[in-house]
Amino acid sequence: MNDTKNRPGSCDWLPEDNREVATGSSCDWQGSPSAGAGDNRSAVYPFQNDYTWQGVEQERYKAEDCGWSDIARNVLVGGRGESAGFDLRYFEIAPGGHSSLEKHVHEHVVIVIRGRGNALIAGEVHEVGFLDTLYISPDDPHQLINPFADPFGFFCIVSHDRDRPRPLDRDELGRLVATAVGSKLRP
Repeated sequence: MNDTKNRPGSCDWLPEDNREVATGSSCDWQGSPSAGAGDNRSAVYPFQNDYTWQGVEQERYKAEDCGWSDIARNVLVGGRGESAGFDLRYFEIAPGGHSSLEKHVHEHVVIVIRGRGNALIAGEVHEVGFLDTLYISPDDPHQLINPFADPFGFFCIVSHDRDRPRPLDRDELGRLVATAVGSKLRP
């Protein structure tokens, strides 16, 4: 057991212990600031009730028109000169839409914030909803699908420097289609 956890100045904070008020301690880091990239500036993008953010333009999901349908992308962090090593994007899939069936070397995290949908990961289809969180490992074929009547929206966190997604090869696709999940895919 870590006996320094509840000492003043400890940063192992738990919401219920109210340590900062009781002890006056703080976890403010006292190190030197890191150098930022080019036009790196703090920013606030106010949330709009229609699942858009002020100052963030909605974009096409991908430049090419194959393998996906009815999905939009909003890049919240990662496209404006930030020094962050990650990008935070919000994707929204309209009813009946889907992302591309793909794989890539980079990993990513998906956090559902609107509606529900189906997520193909690790060779299985999972129904996901509000605040369900997915970790998609490198080279794991995956696809997000909205078979429901309401929009399916989620945050996606990825490394800023990443490889391009690749389609599955013929053998991979054949193996996946031959399983029980094959009927849910949208190749």
